[in-house]
Amino acid sequence: MKETINFILNGKPISLDVDGERMLLWVLRTDLGLTGTKFGCGQYLCGACTVIVDKRAVRSCGYPVRNVEGREVITIEGLAGNGELHPLQKAFMEHDALQCGFCTPGMILNAYSLLLRNPHPSREEIISSMDNNLCRCGAHNRIVQAIQTASE
Repeated sequence: MKETINFILNGKPISLDVDGERMLLWVLRTDLGLTGTKFGCGQYLCGACTVIVDKRAVRSCGYPVRNVEGREVITIEGLAGNGELHPLQKAFMEHDALQCGFCTPGMILNAYSLLLRNPHPSREEIISSMDNNLCRCGAHNRIVQAIQTASE
C-alpha cells in the first residue's frame, strides 16, 4: 500500500508516494536513480548498500523506506559538496583503497559515520568499525590507511 514518505535526501527535501515496506535500497537505486548505493548480499551483511540516516550508517537493503520519514539520508552521491570530493573520498583515492569500486560507497559511508562519532579513531577502532563491511579485492589495509588519513 502506497504512503507518502517525506525526508531530506542529500540535503534536499523529498516527498515520495511509495509502498512503505519497500526497501530503501530499491527506492534509491530504481526510483531516484542513485546507483552509488549497491546491492550486495541482500541480507544486510556485506555493507555494499550502506547509507547514512541521521548520521548513522544503516544497511539500506533491509531498511524499509517508511523508516526514513522525517529523517536525513545521505548517499555516496551526497557526500561531496560544491563539486569537491569529501576528504574521505580523496583519501580513498590517494591510498588506492578502491580496487574494483563495488564496496567503496558502503565503505566510505560506514567510515563517515565512524568519523562523525569519533573524529580521531585509533587503528583498532577503525578496524572494529569497518569489520562488517566486506571487500573481496583485499584492499582492507589501504582502506584503514585512507580512514586514518581522513581523520587527520
